[in-house]
Amino acid sequence: MGNQSVQVVAVTGGKGGVGKTNVSVNLALALAELGRRVVLMDADLGLANVDVQLGLRPQATLADVLSGTCSLREVMVNGPGGIRIVPAASGAAEMVNLGPREHAGLIQAFSDIGDELDILLIDTAAGIGDSVVSFVRAAQEVIVVVCDEPTSITDAYALIKLLSRDHGVTRFRVLANMVHSPQEGHNVFNKLLQVTDRFLDVALQYVGAVPYDESVRKAAQKQRATFDLFPRSRVSLAIRTIARKVDAWPLPSTPRGHLEFFLERLVQRNDPATGPEDE
Repeated sequence: MGNQSVQVVAVTGGKGGVGKTNVSVNLALALAELGRRVVLMDADLGLANVDVQLGLRPQATLADVLSGTCSLREVMVNGPGGIRIVPAASGAAEMVNLGPREHAGLIQAFSDIGDELDILLIDTAAGIGDSVVSFVRAAQEVIVVVCDEPTSITDAYALIKLLSRDHGVTRFRVLANMVHSPQEGHNVFNKLLQVTDRFLDVALQYVGAVPYDESVRKAAQKQRATFDLFPRSRVSLAIRTIARKVDAWPLPSTPRGHLEFFLERLVQRNDPATGPEDE
């Protein structure tokens, strides 16, 4: 493992339909444009969204790494703008049910590439299932994507509540997506802040807003990233601003690379000291 710290950022949302994968893919590209070496991990184990969004046809997935048939380097797919993608292993790599051997294999696989990346972005599944919780609680930073609709706010709140109450995650970055004005972005954040401030002991920080823009749909139809196809669109400009903020977040100050810490936490599901976690 290299001595260099890796920033591990989970992008989550509490529910589907908030544009989380779009945000993950475009943010990965914007960070790469800033000169960062970015690996985007598609952690939606049921639906491999990143592949579809970028029109990729991966030959192998994380499941093949865990079974020992491929190395992580062989599984990674080159995406636009120099980003590398770890394709989702649909169902096969349920991180929460890995045995000790697979745990060790996963840690080893990522340790091998630890000094080849600066940022690991994790696009989680929708909802608040076990795999989402595992990835988010292990990450260094958590971006919660919300839209200006009641169900999105409610689901984001449910996720934050679960993570803070049961898993000790106390800091969340909030990104408002598909907004029609900068003010709408602030309003969405404030709606969420009102409920979390009242009922939870967490710190929410506003990362910014991404506007609603037809270019996203047009890019999706062509299976391209908006940032790649429409670099001057309003979405791309907003994502660039957010990427600069993400890039300025402090790196973990642990003596070991944070990648190792992330992986250890990822697989520490049933700590003998605490017993199995409640379902």
